[in-house]
Amino acid sequence: MILKMQQLVKCGLILTGLFLGRLFPATAQETQPAGRDSNNVIHIIQSDKLNVLTKDSVQLNRFIGNAIFRQGNTLFYCDSALINRASNILDAYGHIHINQADSIHIYGEYLHYEGNTRMATLRDNARLTDGKVTLSGPELQYDMNARIGTYVKGGKLVNGSSVLTSQEGYYYADTKDVYFNYNVLLVDPEYTLSTDTLLYNTQTKIATIVAPTTINDGKTVMYATSGEYNTETGEGNFDSRPTIEDSTATITADRITMDKRTGLAYATGNMVYRDTAQHMTLLSNYGTVNQTEKTILATQHPLMILEREKDTLYLAADTLFSGVLKRDTFTVAPVRTSADSAVLADSTSNMPDSLRQPLSDSTEALVADTSAFAKKLKHALAPGDSSKALVPAMVVPKDSALITLKPNAVGILKDTAKAMAILRDTTRALKADSIVLSKDSAVIGLKSKALALKDSLQQPPALALEADTSAAKDTSEIRYVRAWHHVRIYSDSLQGVADSIYYSSKDSIFRFYRNPVLWANETQLSGDTIFLYTKNQKADKLLLDQNALLVKESDPQLYNQIKGNQITGYFAGQALDWMHVDGNAESIYYVRDDDSAYVSVNRTLSGIINIYFREGELHSISFIKDPEGTMYPFTQRPLDQMQLENFHWDIRRRPKSKYELMGTMGDVKIKEEPPVQKTEDDF
Repeated sequence: MILKMQQLVKCGLILTGLFLGRLFPATAQETQPAGRDSNNVIHIIQSDKLNVLTKDSVQLNRFIGNAIFRQGNTLFYCDSALINRASNILDAYGHIHINQADSIHIYGEYLHYEGNTRMATLRDNARLTDGKVTLSGPELQYDMNARIGTYVKGGKLVNGSSVLTSQEGYYYADTKDVYFNYNVLLVDPEYTLSTDTLLYNTQTKIATIVAPTTINDGKTVMYATSGEYNTETGEGNFDSRPTIEDSTATITADRITMDKRTGLAYATGNMVYRDTAQHMTLLSNYGTVNQTEKTILATQHPLMILEREKDTLYLAADTLFSGVLKRDTFTVAPVRTSADSAVLADSTSNMPDSLRQPLSDSTEALVADTSAFAKKLKHALAPGDSSKALVPAMVVPKDSALITLKPNAVGILKDTAKAMAILRDTTRALKADSIVLSKDSAVIGLKSKALALKDSLQQPPALALEADTSAAKDTSEIRYVRAWHHVRIYSDSLQGVADSIYYSSKDSIFRFYRNPVLWANETQLSGDTIFLYTKNQKADKLLLDQNALLVKESDPQLYNQIKGNQITGYFAGQALDWMHVDGNAESIYYVRDDDSAYVSVNRTLSGIINIYFREGELHSISFIKDPEGTMYPFTQRPLDQMQLENFHWDIRRRPKSKYELMGTMGDVKIKEEPPVQKTEDDF
């Protein structure tokens, strides 16, 4: 009896132990193999139901309903889960939520978690957030130790209003850096950024560019391969030849610093600015671009290139500024001449390089003074004019001692009539490029009288301003250019220097101020102010205003000269066709015979002079309205009278090639030495 009772108690204890073991599996969980790190243990906090499964000799614990687990300072929430105690792996399903120290939250529908390495892989609507930034994708991996979130099958990052997508992404929770790879696209309400590789800080919102990148804000496009861009403030620093492009212009430099809020961009090192609408290129070592106002200020050896169909113009200066005037805001002013030119020139010389405000455009029509040329000429040729009685123009003083140069050269003249008779005989041996006096003057003819009369009666057209010839005639903006200090221009047909220049595409006029000098072929043109009119991107008309002077070197220290109050020149093609000298016109001209030997020197005064060219070379001169003058035999010319008032020959200032403007802007200027005076024996 006692033995039977002992057997029954023993069996009851065994059954009770088995029953309690299935009711309290969590207690068994806490028992861990010797040597396992307690920080790696996955603890069960709660579950609605617990099952123990055995598959292929592997025991699995199955938790169903509101399961919560803990490992260190990380909590795991899910609908159901399986734990493999041998490998320390957790597989969770439905409404996954991982909370790491209340700083990182990860969500998904499936979780594979390796407790020993603390590596979590989530799929199906997986996302990671730190409260400000959300990283999402079809599959996310998160390293609990390194605190690094990764997606390699495509994903996106949302930071405020900015959304970044890429094929691969690596999020560093401690530093707030994200490294994106392959097909990177950042979309913001203000812009889009596309690249192949990008480093982005979610805290500072600074994007570090390490690969070719495009930033497009709808108005401008930025291309860069290296640098930083603040996606919140729009500030950027770019290296390795970045480019900014808008609808009409592009800018490239070694380094560009920009601020989207102000619209300013600062280009340093080999800057290239190109206005595609105006076919203008600006080179400089430093430039400031205002993208809002569409202006550019270039310093440090700026060079502007104005592309033309056949003859490109190069312009260099110490400082260049270009801006635009909107059609609904600009004011119209006439072309400044005479005293107004001097006032404007003086004001230009005192402008600081930092000046940003544009000049008022001067575009409508020329003032009455410039159109008075035609009125004066018409009055001079009106019926009843002094042409009824020809007045001798070339008069040699009676006491002139003349030396015969050739058998048919000019001899000693006793009186005016004999001088004119001998001159007529002499001119038969002279070249065809000599002087023609027309209508109301004494005719010294190397051309037929009919041709001389026809030329003299030709009336120059009035200098009314041409209609708007701007290349951007139908656009809403007019671009202008200002250049000051040591301005130099070069083209195949025209070269020049000045202290400052103003040009507007509204009227297509170049205005040269303060000691301007131009060279067309071998002719030097100067005046207090010079206006160069262009039409269809070609030189059309030239106005030398006040103290106008033309000089052409015939031989060393022998200069053909013409001066007047104003000189107007007209172009045919790329060369001067003819010129009109108005007011106190004077000339000095050296006459040669058929053997190119100098015969005489003619000095003439006239109210008006017309000058005609053929193939760019001086062909004939017509003196109109009260001409009078003196002819000197070449060897007896008074040397002190062989230069007109304000004569200057500035050939050393003339740019010789476009390469001179490109490469010698910083060179020390060569000090000009006065020309060596030659004696009579040198000629």
